[in-house]
Amino acid sequence: VQLQASGGGLVQAGGSLRLSCVVSVRTFSTYEMGWFRQAPGKEREFVAAINWSGGSTNYADSVKGRFTLSRDNAKNTVYLQMNSLKPEDTAVYYCAAHETLRPLYYSGRYSHYDYWGQGTLVTVSS
Repeated sequence: VQLQASGGGLVQAGGSLRLSCVVSVRTFSTYEMGWFRQAPGKEREFVAAINWSGGSTNYADSVKGRFTLSRDNAKNTVYLQMNSLKPEDTAVYYCAAHETLRPLYYSGRYSHYDYWGQGTLVTVSS
């Protein structure tokens, strides 16, 4: 299973970016997907997760109402739409995958995920 994240870049505060993560696997529709981020000098933290069907999502409090996670199972892709970006959103963003058809019980845990992408850098200037 390989994950390829893209879409990062430099944006001014208040702006928007959309991150994508393409997953190379035959059965993408059986995978729960998550996004984490890691700012310089800080630990990796949970951002958002989506269940296998796209019918359920979970967000960190810091991004609720600003970020939206969606998926297109026909394209093996998840999308993280980030609006109203703040300088504190600056980080390397990583997508992650875990094969399960269960609800999002453990989606916020780093150790829950089996596969990780390489990360894409998001920089928000003030």
